[in-house]
Amino acid sequence: MKQHRHTLSILVENKFGVLARIAGLFSGRGFNIDTLNVAPTTDARFSRMTVVVKGDDSVLTQIIRQLEKLINVIEVQDFHTDEAVERELMLMKVAADSKTRSEVMQIVDVFRAKIVDVQSDSLVVETVGPQRKLDAFLDLLGKFGVLEMTRTGRIAMKRGTVYRPGRATKRARK
Repeated sequence: MKQHRHTLSILVENKFGVLARIAGLFSGRGFNIDTLNVAPTTDARFSRMTVVVKGDDSVLTQIIRQLEKLINVIEVQDFHTDEAVERELMLMKVAADSKTRSEVMQIVDVFRAKIVDVQSDSLVVETVGPQRKLDAFLDLLGKFGVLEMTRTGRIAMKRGTVYRPGRATKRARK
């Protein structure tokens, strides 16, 4: 069976325990979550989860059906690459002394990244973009010495029609 990377957007009620139930559903079926992001939407009653997993299409279809049955889940979407705008945020602390600082800054500029902290021996750089861009940026700065790094994981939003939680949901919530 061929494994594919899937980006799921899950609209849920913003309630205690929802994240644990959803993560448990994935782990209970042997799916490793590559990245997971959760944040409230413009309507505080709802949160949007972006989950990236690799797996067989037929098994993932079963998981989506099971997610849709959970009482706190409003909507599940499996985004294909051309259907969504996807971004990730990365903060990286790079070794940069007086000899290497200008070269690091040139790479930062080419990638349209931003220096957010300057110390005598390092720079903290922020960059946003698709995973490929961040991976390439990391590869280039790796030769200077990446001292620390953190990434948000992928977030995604469907292209086109505006979606307003609570108005056009499958199940009305009170």
